[in-house]
Amino acid sequence: MTSASADGALAVPPNRGTPRLLLVDGHAYAYRAFHAIRSLNGPDGAPTNAVYGFVKMFAKLRETLHPSHVAVIWDGGLAPERIAALPDYKAQRPPMPEGLDQQLNDIGEYLKATGIASWCQKGVEADDWIAVAARRAAAVGVRVVIASSDKDFMQLVSPAVGLVNPNDKAERIWTDAEVFAKSGVRPGQIVDWLSLVGDSVDNIPGVPGVGPKTAADLLRQFGSVAELYGRLTEVKSERLRAALTTAEADVRRNLDLIRLRDDVGGEFRLADTVPLAADNQRLLELFQRWGFRSLAREIEARGSAIQGTFL
Repeated sequence: MTSASADGALAVPPNRGTPRLLLVDGHAYAYRAFHAIRSLNGPDGAPTNAVYGFVKMFAKLRETLHPSHVAVIWDGGLAPERIAALPDYKAQRPPMPEGLDQQLNDIGEYLKATGIASWCQKGVEADDWIAVAARRAAAVGVRVVIASSDKDFMQLVSPAVGLVNPNDKAERIWTDAEVFAKSGVRPGQIVDWLSLVGDSVDNIPGVPGVGPKTAADLLRQFGSVAELYGRLTEVKSERLRAALTTAEADVRRNLDLIRLRDDVGGEFRLADTVPLAADNQRLLELFQRWGFRSLAREIEARGSAIQGTFL
């Protein structure tokens, strides 16, 4: 699926035959851009740091991965089923930073002008919709790359589905090997692993005293949460056995909370993710409005080059 250069950086050859679908976790990249560039404003004084960072990171993803198909997917709210199972699910998350909300609309304008599919549906979490798209695309022979730092996506990694983590400075596409190096378990065990450990980011409690290493050790011995609880007497540590017994209901609930769903989002059609021709005039207007002079010059140079071919 990929090759690596001598220094370990990602080097993906241009697509030659097999379609490659890039699925971008929109909010994850918008937040990352917002915090990476602390202060940037357009000529009208409006903040533009998240827009600029997103544009640059998104362009790098496309240049590096050479996808034939692309979609940016956004959170449409929390899944009612997860809230019903755990009312405190993601409840600790702070509100969106001031200045980011208005920039999401600008990012949407940029994606539309670039010809890229941008999806959001009320009540559907981006994680689930990305899972649907990844699994359905892989099922018809498409190579998929998910761009996100969310560890939940490790459960989707397979020979057909890779993961680009922006926190990974090596810029690799994660495969089974990277998932194992990170967690100590295989992708098919990630749901069980997170169910034991818990997820502080999503406010999902795990087994008290059970960290990533202990959870991985348990799964290497028993294979799954179901098998672990079926053979709980084989856990040698009395303290650990007691903690697992007390937390059993939470762990079994966590399996449903953490497992990404297949029955959400709109109808997935691969054809909807084929990039359309960019509207360069609209892009130029946007870049000028936001004060992105270097990006505007690139658009102007592109237009001059195209015009020159017809002289």
